[in-house]
Parts: sequence; structure tokens; C-alpha cells
Amino acid sequence: MQGEVTSIAGPVVDARFEAGLTLPPIGHALRVRNVRGEPIMLETVGHLDRDQIRTVALGDTQGLALGAAVTATGGPLRIPVGNQVRGRIIDMHGHPLDGGEPLGEPSLPLCRPSRPLIDRVPARAVFETGLKVLDLLAPIPRGGNSGLFGGAGVGKTVLMMELMHNTVHRHHGATVFAGIGERSREARELWLEMADANVLPSAVLVFGQMNETPGIRFRTALAALTIAESFRDDARQDVLLFMDNVFRFVQAGNEVSGMLGRPPSRVGYQPTLATDVASLEERISSTPHAAITSVQAVYVPADDITDPAVAELFNHLDAFLVLSREAAAEGLYPAVDPLRSTSSLLQPEIVGTRHAEIAAGVRRVLAKYEELRDIIALMGVDELSVEDQRAVSRARRLRRFLTQPLSVTEQFTGERGVHVSTPETLAGCEAILRGECDEVPEDALYMGGTLEELLARRRGP
Repeated sequence: MQGEVTSIAGPVVDARFEAGLTLPPIGHALRVRNVRGEPIMLETVGHLDRDQIRTVALGDTQGLALGAAVTATGGPLRIPVGNQVRGRIIDMHGHPLDGGEPLGEPSLPLCRPSRPLIDRVPARAVFETGLKVLDLLAPIPRGGNSGLFGGAGVGKTVLMMELMHNTVHRHHGATVFAGIGERSREARELWLEMADANVLPSAVLVFGQMNETPGIRFRTALAALTIAESFRDDARQDVLLFMDNVFRFVQAGNEVSGMLGRPPSRVGYQPTLATDVASLEERISSTPHAAITSVQAVYVPADDITDPAVAELFNHLDAFLVLSREAAAEGLYPAVDPLRSTSSLLQPEIVGTRHAEIAAGVRRVLAKYEELRDIIALMGVDELSVEDQRAVSRARRLRRFLTQPLSVTEQFTGERGVHVSTPETLAGCEAILRGECDEVPEDALYMGGTLEELLARRRGP
């Protein structure tokens, strides 16, 4: 089926087909060429009349002319899957970005229904990361969705890369990374680091970079998810799915919505915000045979956690890791807010009674410290009761114990990253809560591994 371009308004392209022909259904892909002969993919988003459709271009429309021939592909957008994509860096069309061989079949459509509820397995196992503050207060669920929430410059991408560094080495399945609106510099750095760590052969990197059209950025997340689903369903392998940054997925959807003339909703977001987010998040699920464990970085505009896009993403996540600008300013890295971060797994029947009780004790002490901070700033610690002074002392030591050097920042800090198991984290926090470290200087517990290693470091050789 062929038609011709009748209107071009940036990435929005209208096309007309002969009267009497069945128009391409919404979601189907079309192909057109610009004056230089370069192909551009279009996706049908609406029917304007019996013979006219509206599409969004998944490529630059510069050089596209009115009257250009439009050819229907007969189906939706597809992405190559299977073993051929392992170790490759591709875009949402499946075109290589690493200079390698072109990819072919097998392929799967980008837009697919989510798994039926009867086929899903709820997240009930902990995925250990080796990061003390995460494993203690916001354990990441295996087969669940976790979000890293934070404003600009608080360390979302650094923490995401550290999680990749700590988990990919110990993970025996596939790893898929979606770079949504990534800077080219960040994309190349990630590629080189994964190559140096020798984990690239089992990973797939899908990029829709910042200079791409909003249609490409909007579909990049679905392209990566489709590849992850193929590993889960066809190869029956556990998959680690990393997305950086999901807010840019929402932002791209908002740009597409605005270009199509849809009226804005709350705070200027697209009226289809809830549907756009659900179409992505509800497909990330686990089956009895394999699991998709997702970790998603989410930019928080102006540090406003109540932003509609951020609030909508909260509804679909099992673990929330909220990053704090105040913690970053104090040098407490990872800059995770221990009181606002939590996980659905933090229940005695899942993580165990001891873990749940220690986590609750840590939160209680840290919450008490937050209550007293204003009083301390005005009157000083000496004006507090003995019990409150003890709580403040232990809270400050706990907060410093939960910091640790990161492997991905070693070239900048000169400190080698450490991996701390959950039992070691629990033992250290339990000792601090019991008062065994009340005489230990706060700085001695800063930026290290286990409590035994920190105390040994203080004693010296």
C-alpha cells in the first residue's frame, strides 16, 4: 500500500492514500525517503479522514518533501532480538551504533501487551547489591521494579552505574541497558567501562540519544524492554534491565503529545501520562521460568517529589531509592535519603525478623535525629537530654557507617570501591544501635566497608 506525504510539521507527518483503501492501523509503521534517498520510519498515530493518516517520524524529517511516496510495512515497529543482539550497541530501530554487522531476524514488535496476571510471579526475593544503605533500608526485589529518584547533580547516574558494576558481575543472565535521552559522552563512557569490565558480551545497550527526535526517545524504552522480554520468554534467562532516564521517556511523550495538538493536563504534562507510564511499567514482570529485574533512574524536576510524572512512576515501583541533595552536600555517598527510601520487601516474612527489626531501629534513630536538628542548630547538643544526646550520637555514626566508596568513582577519589554483604551490614548497624561504637569517633566510620574493617583501619597496622 502506497500513499504520499501531504503535510510536514516538524516530526509530525500527514499522508494520504487512495480512496477505498484500508488505512494502516494505528501503531503500524510506514517508510518514506527524503530527497537524499535516506529512509525515515513513520508510526501511525491517528486517522484524520477516510483517506488520510497522521504519523510521527522516528527520524529527522529535514529533507523530506511533500509528495514523497509513503509505503506501509504491514505491521508495527520491530526490533531484532535473540543472541544476535548480545554485546551490541543499537538504536530503537535495531541499527548498529558500534560499527558492527547489521542485525536481522528474529525480531519482535515494540508495542506488545503485558503478560496475563495468571502468568506473573510477584517479587519476593532480594537482589543483593553490596551497597549498605540500599540492602538495609530499601532492598531491591529480584523480578521487581526499583526507582532511583533525585534532582540534577545528586548522583543518579553514578549510583546506577555502581549498581551495574556490583550486580552484572554476579548475574548469570542477560543485561539490557536503555539510554533514554542520554548524552553522547555518557553513552560512550558506559560502553568503554562495560568493555573494560568484560561484561559487554552478555549485555545489550539500546540508545535514543538526546539529539534524537522525541519519537525515537519515546520508543527507546519499549525497544529495550522488548529485548529483555525475549531473553525472559525465549531463552528463559533472568534479565537485569537498567533505564536511564525514565523521566526523559515521559518528557518525550509530552513533546509528542504537544506536537499532535493534544490539550495539556496537570502541570503541562500530556493527558495520556498515566497510560504512557503504565504501557511501559506493566510489561516489566516475571514468570515462573525467569525474571526481569529493573532499576530505573528518575529525574525529579526542581527536587519536587510530588511532580505528576514522578508521582505516577511511584505507583508502579516495588522499591524507592530517593536521593538527597542535603546528603550529597554533606559528602554522605551514596546520597540516599534513609527515611524516604523504602521497599515492599522490607517485611519480616521476606527479609527475616532480624533484618526488619534492625532496619526499623535504624529508621527510628535517624528520625529522632531529624526531629532534633533544629533544636541542635539553635541551642547546641549540650541542651538535649542524655537520652536524646545518645540518639543523636548513634544516628550520626549510623549515617556515616552507611556511606561507602564506589567502584565507578575510584578514578576520581582514589578510593577503591567495596562490596558489603547484607549480614555484614546488619551486624555493623546492630553493634552501633547497641552502643558498642559510642566511643568510636564519627570520622572513623566514614567511607568504608564492614564495621570490623573500619575499626581495624582506625587501629592502624
